[in-house]
Amino acid sequence: MKIKILMLLAGLLMFSCKSPEARRPMTQKSGSYINEAVERNRKIVAQEEARIQSIIEKDSTHEYISSPNGFWYFYNVKDTTSTKTPEFGDVVEFDYSLQTLDGQNIYTDEEIAPRSYTMDKEQLFSGLRQGLKLMKEGETVTFLFPSHKAFGYYGDKKRIGKDVPVISKVTLINISEETEETEENQNQNN
Repeated sequence: MKIKILMLLAGLLMFSCKSPEARRPMTQKSGSYINEAVERNRKIVAQEEARIQSIIEKDSTHEYISSPNGFWYFYNVKDTTSTKTPEFGDVVEFDYSLQTLDGQNIYTDEEIAPRSYTMDKEQLFSGLRQGLKLMKEGETVTFLFPSHKAFGYYGDKKRIGKDVPVISKVTLINISEETEETEENQNQNN
């Protein structure tokens, strides 16, 4: 009898110590929102690139260059003698304007004072940051940026809405090496 009771207790202990099993969800998400967003962005990029290609095909007065970074540009003023382009940490002074692909002004160069920018150490939209790296002092370049290279989905919260491709005419005024004073000013601004 004692053996039966001991076996019963041992059996109860073995089966009662089983950990609870996690509940399965009633419905499973398939990541459809992410897939829809990816597809939406693909369509936007394709439409913007088609509009830009149309502009390029209609403009026989300029020689457009396709950047490996996903934008197009042409030189208004080109320097063929200098080889110095901005590098990481250089301070560039530049002037620029922004327009829609239809040529409507968003910001004129009069509205945007010449700006100083420490290469790759400050915030600047990606297309312009990459475009400045292609330029030499004194050059003026016109860039055609798809929205993902400009202000993207959020715009600039002022005049540029979401998913707006832009044309930017940029003049690189000066390239200088970063000084300690420039670095201190940058640290104070961050």
